[in-house]
Amino acid sequence: MAPVSGLVAHALTRHEPRPEMQLARVTYEILGMIPALPTSVQVRTVRPGRTIEMIEAVAVAGRREVIRATAWRLARHDSSPVAGGVPEPMDGPQGWVTWEPSQMWGGGYIRSIEFVGASDRERGRGRAWIRTPLAVVADEEVSPVAAYLGLVDTANGMNTRVDPSDWMFPNIDMSVHLYREPVGGPGHWVGFDTLVTLGDNGVGLTSTTLHDELGAVGRCEQILTVRKLPPR
Repeated sequence: MAPVSGLVAHALTRHEPRPEMQLARVTYEILGMIPALPTSVQVRTVRPGRTIEMIEAVAVAGRREVIRATAWRLARHDSSPVAGGVPEPMDGPQGWVTWEPSQMWGGGYIRSIEFVGASDRERGRGRAWIRTPLAVVADEEVSPVAAYLGLVDTANGMNTRVDPSDWMFPNIDMSVHLYREPVGGPGHWVGFDTLVTLGDNGVGLTSTTLHDELGAVGRCEQILTVRKLPPR
């Protein structure tokens, strides 16, 4: 999901670009397994506007819709006189503990990221930084926000509350709210301060405060379907 969400964000930022506006919220609906097949993304304007605009993107892989995303673009205004409430910047990543996520998760995407975590990480709660040397789209300029969003979905797999060999807990959506445009691109760090909550009815929630190298940039929420895996 993570790299495809970056691809979808790239398509959203390229659609009828409005330099006077910024991407403030993107919600991805994950419609099923995402195969490693040629993927097309179609974008349309749902609600045009001078200061508020909604756009929608649909990603199709293997003749099947795999992601449907909606995004709000908001006009830029000077609100610095009343700015406040932003979480404190997160320490790191220098001096944090290196972890190999491929010990828990498989796949080429996981092998492509560098991961460091705070020493006080625990089950379902923790802070971490990740980055990758790879671009969202090879040989093509990608906006910082699209590159940043190409790593955000990883939040659900980094501070797990249960062992993924015993339980499955995939997210079926991802909603990202940004109050500042993040710094992104190959080699830039994406920071997560994450709390995983599991209910007793098969539903969970991964909630993350998102950071870049300059400080907090927004929030990410991912709803989970939680199921016990059958014995191997």
